[in-house]
Amino acid sequence: MTPKEIRPGVWEFREEGMRVPGRIYVSRELLPTVEEGVYRQVSNVAKLPGIVKESLAMPDAHYGYGFPIGGVAAFNIEEGVISPGGVGYDINCGVRLLTTNLTEKEVKPKLKELINELFDAVPCGLGGKSKLHLSATDVDSVLTEGAAYLIKEGMATQKDLAHTEENGRIKGANPSKVSSRAKSRGAPQCGTLGSGNHFLEIQRVDQILNEETAHAFGLNDVGQIAVMIHCGSRGLGYQVADDYISVMLEAGRRYGISLPDNELACAPVGSKEAEDYLAAMRCAVNYAFANRQAITHYVRQVFAKIFPDSQLDLMYDVCHNIAKFEEHAGVGEVCVHRKGATRAFAAGRKEIPSEYRSIGQPVIIPGSMGTASYVLTGTQTAMEETFGSTCHGAGRVMSRSEAKRRVKGAQVASKMAKDGMVVKAASVDVLSEEMPEAYKDVDEVIRSVELAGISRSVARLTPLGVVKG
Repeated sequence: MTPKEIRPGVWEFREEGMRVPGRIYVSRELLPTVEEGVYRQVSNVAKLPGIVKESLAMPDAHYGYGFPIGGVAAFNIEEGVISPGGVGYDINCGVRLLTTNLTEKEVKPKLKELINELFDAVPCGLGGKSKLHLSATDVDSVLTEGAAYLIKEGMATQKDLAHTEENGRIKGANPSKVSSRAKSRGAPQCGTLGSGNHFLEIQRVDQILNEETAHAFGLNDVGQIAVMIHCGSRGLGYQVADDYISVMLEAGRRYGISLPDNELACAPVGSKEAEDYLAAMRCAVNYAFANRQAITHYVRQVFAKIFPDSQLDLMYDVCHNIAKFEEHAGVGEVCVHRKGATRAFAAGRKEIPSEYRSIGQPVIIPGSMGTASYVLTGTQTAMEETFGSTCHGAGRVMSRSEAKRRVKGAQVASKMAKDGMVVKAASVDVLSEEMPEAYKDVDEVIRSVELAGISRSVARLTPLGVVKG
């Protein structure tokens, strides 16, 4: 596929059968990292009923299930569809950033102790078990209430909720639409980090790139310590996706929807199948908010133990994998599917916390393990072109199996130690899978979205210590 550059950082293509153009936001330097499979999936999404404007891919895009990871598409409510493949298996995989009143100078001497304590306090890995001991009734409450459930447990504050997308509780969740298998998988996992690319990271502010906005977000000085948490809805979200992909395949046939790929299984907006999926998906979204909030509580406890005068404030928490009904200029109400993409609303939107509303929504972009992460804000260009969306991370360029063949986890840990980082993981294999070389250059990913004008940089953060599942 040879796309045409319509302006710096924005590439477009169209082929037979596409209802709308395909568009990829990427710099010329990163363009060769866009797999042929991404073009094919962007094209396939563009063939779905009711899609509006363009089928989009961000600079971190890579091949996924149905939709590319890093894909964005919006569907009108009259003819459009809802597709679980446009949300993904890890529903509301997302990231949050905690700012602190600590400096690198204060934390560095106790960094190893801090990482060890965090590893012990936050259940990690594939089999990590929750400390919450949720009953079946409790699970239903979490699915309905999200992070707000943890208020009564003393593990969240109203400010935490206000600084979480959807205030930590998306409306329309219905636990009766979630299978007993999904609930049983979720019961022992709320408040656990999980495995794969999920992490808990101690970071330092490396550069402040927009002083006024950074200060408004609580990022005040180079050397300030922050904490980033990246995880999602664990086995519960995976099971919801798995359950409803099967439902959607049958529904699509019944509604006469012709699919270019069965992984795009979908049902019309407003259909029973679509409504049931959305109700279950929202439950998984709320579960993920609660999951990250519980981890936040454990992190605060550890910091209070080691640094009694520490203060950890939630700057913001954003979703990566979600479908939401939103109002957008020129198209009205649409269902925006973001899969491996971050909402990046510009100043003025009512969905942004009141103290950030005049500035724009904080956007948190984690890098690959051992590399930089970024805080951005949305722009008006993003509102006009990408439904207020931007990238979500660095984006893989190497499969996990290939990464493990190339390097041993112990080698990755050794290199990180030489670079001054402390790392602790539930499995040494995950260090191989998540090595920086398995991902695109996050600095170039950020340059891509800035070049295209869909985000602007606020601060760059670098890791000091990493906890991996």
